[in-house]
Amino acid sequence: MPEADAPTTVRPDAPADLLAAWTALLHRCGATGDPGPAGRELLRRWSEPQRRYHTVDHLRAVLGHVDALAGHAADPDTVRLAAWFHDAVYRPDRSENEERSAVLAVRALDGAGLPAARVAEVARLVRLTVTHHPEPGDPDGEVLCDADLAVLGGSPEAYAAYAAAVREEYAFVPEPDFRAGRAAVLRRLLALPALFRTPGAHARLDAPARANLAAEIARLEAAG
Repeated sequence: MPEADAPTTVRPDAPADLLAAWTALLHRCGATGDPGPAGRELLRRWSEPQRRYHTVDHLRAVLGHVDALAGHAADPDTVRLAAWFHDAVYRPDRSENEERSAVLAVRALDGAGLPAARVAEVARLVRLTVTHHPEPGDPDGEVLCDADLAVLGGSPEAYAAYAAAVREEYAFVPEPDFRAGRAAVLRRLLALPALFRTPGAHARLDAPARANLAAEIARLEAAG
């Protein structure tokens, strides 16, 4: 995958619905110039071959969840911008993806002419997805984190597909190491005071998410 600051080829066949949503979002946020090239470049990144779960489908799902939770946000459009960038740089073998995604967001949004305060807030929100642990009184952080983690509260079948896709992304990791690392990640999630912070997401997703996480941990331990 190209480095976060490397030149890349703009994708000509980006999904039309997402490109239209990106263009409308940038115009609402006061962008100058044509947002199309930046949107196509973002969608090219989301379509890279190393991705199995962190794909355009994940981007679309997160944006949909942000829309559903927008009434809780202080600035829904800033959260939408952060959703576009939160996994824009993604290498399963690297640990600084969120930081590199935040740097990409600053460069792209500065280039689009967005106000500095909004650009800084987008970068803060992207970095928040390292821990998914917004501080109290951070409604925009709560919406982004809940939208990103919403997959955990899906049906058992949808959760199994998500878990399988994550395993594919980490195919280079030996099975025993993957089981240990994955179980540690899931336990950290279960240890959070709340998996979901917005009232709507908590009511709908917390119980099934905890059941899905516990079931996957049991499977991982049984396989070991």
